Amino acid sequence: MFLDTASSRPWWKHPLLLSAAGLVALRLLGVLVFRTQVPAVMDRLRAFNKHALNPAMLHLAGRPHWYAARVEHVGRRSGRAYATPVIAQAIPGGFTIPLPYGTDVDWRRNVTAAGGGVLEVGGVRHTISGPCVVDSSAVLADLPPLWQWVSRIYRIQHWLTVSAKPAPDSSADGAAHSAVLPRGTTGSPMSTPSPASRRPPT
Repeated sequence: MFLDTASSRPWWKHPLLLSAAGLVALRLLGVLVFRTQVPAVMDRLRAFNKHALNPAMLHLAGRPHWYAARVEHVGRRSGRAYATPVIAQAIPGGFTIPLPYGTDVDWRRNVTAAGGGVLEVGGVRHTISGPCVVDSSAVLADLPPLWQWVSRIYRIQHWLTVSAKPAPDSSADGAAHSAVLPRGTTGSPMSTPSPASRRPPT
């Protein structure tokens, strides 16, 4: 005789409910990490983003119907081409990108040193210029309500604003998306700086 385990399982042990509870717990943990800014925890999260999450995200970043954008930039010292998944919100005249890990991140420093780069959002490539780090208060009014809330709940203090115009190869389904940059050259969209002894050349 077989026991119907599904019907005898307590409601609070249902797999879907447990999965949902796990996701909520992870989200709350993420909010706590960003709000407290504990250096050791932030370092581990940055390392996870750089080596695990970012390479996976780059396969979809910038594509139509995907939430993450893709910023292409050139190393300010090495001259190498890099790509980093970021979150980009449209504002009048361009885009703004949150910097929840601070302003001293390699991709931001590269874009600033070069005076711009390429930002791919929703399948459209944009030439960006005039990068400028601003306080959250300077862009909140231009953000959708959801991102106003996200900025406050995660205590995002700075954003990078850029001017933008369509790039000559503005369609993301051209060869440029896969050929401009090697897939292995990734950065972190939310990375704090590593000590100089550990930072790879950029």
